[in-house]
Amino acid sequence: MAWTFERVAGPFSFTEGPVWDGTALLFTDIPSSRIMRYDPATGDCAAWRGGTNGANGLHLAGGALFVCEGDGRRVARYEADGGATVLAERFEGRRLNSPNDLTTDAQGRVWFTDPRYGANRADMELAHESVFRLDPSGDDSWAITRVTFDTTRPNGLVFSPDGGTLYLAESPPAPEGARQLRAYPLNGDGTLGAARVLHDFGEHRGIDGMRVAADGTIVASCGWEQGGPGPRIAVFAPDGTVLAEHPTPTNPTNCAFGDADRRGLYVTGYDGCLYHARVDLQE
Repeated sequence: MAWTFERVAGPFSFTEGPVWDGTALLFTDIPSSRIMRYDPATGDCAAWRGGTNGANGLHLAGGALFVCEGDGRRVARYEADGGATVLAERFEGRRLNSPNDLTTDAQGRVWFTDPRYGANRADMELAHESVFRLDPSGDDSWAITRVTFDTTRPNGLVFSPDGGTLYLAESPPAPEGARQLRAYPLNGDGTLGAARVLHDFGEHRGIDGMRVAADGTIVASCGWEQGGPGPRIAVFAPDGTVLAEHPTPTNPTNCAFGDADRRGLYVTGYDGCLYHARVDLQE
């Protein structure tokens, strides 16, 4: 089944972080420091929250919205009353780089990537760009632990349906470094085992954001207009086999399942728009 992407909102500035809230799609407009909300029932799309400090990745879990504030250099939880609870902004006394994307596990721990993209690296206090784990302490404080020591620019991340594997996008800017889809086994103590490289993108743009379908396949936003297979949503088997590739109208930044049956796929992109397709997978 070919996936046909239709623009349903935008253009805005630069869109990212899509997440389905049960009835509508939330996504970030990074340069404008706001979260947008698209309602497919009405077609309306409006600012839902401002002042997000350049928020990038969003994740909903247990009714809470977790946010990577890239410009704020922190991970936060947005409260229903409009407030924000900071979960992490430093590691070993040094400010985080630019938290990018995040997810949670069955134990309620928050996992996030902390790369630094762009030319401005002069204010970086950490000498590494890593994945971190946040453990809740019960008093609304969170303990931070570094869990990767082999990443140079980690980006999107998501757990397998059984929670035993963390899929990670290693995504330094092309053509520098290695752009790879990696799989890390999750150990019982919350550490990660040695990574397996499931797919190498060579000299072209790799994965930005991704999701996992109910059948275990990995649905990834990848590629670019400058060359290679082009901008697309690629579907990978858990062993890295490419099962399908669906072209997108722009360089995609992230994706999320939505609609009442969770068979809609929403895609954000470089052009600041939000796209939607009905797909043959389901979250």
